[in-house]
Amino acid sequence: MSTRPHATQPKKSSAGGLLALFGFILVVQGFGSAITESGWNTSFGVSALLREANAPEWTDLLVGALGCVLLALAARRRFTRDAP
Repeated sequence: MSTRPHATQPKKSSAGGLLALFGFILVVQGFGSAITESGWNTSFGVSALLREANAPEWTDLLVGALGCVLLALAARRRFTRDAP
């Protein structure tokens, strides 16, 4: 009989978790930048880079909407995987 502890296998990060993470980041970057742009006339993050590349103002909202889509996909994957 062995007294050494059982080796644990490393956990794999799920695709749903990564989708949720990227979705949350894009929601904050997109909608947050749109709010700061309208309130304080400044932008940050991905949206600031898009503004410097002469992208239209509505791209902030597009980035935020893309984040919402990624969050919805992550939620769908999670709930369909856990369904009986």
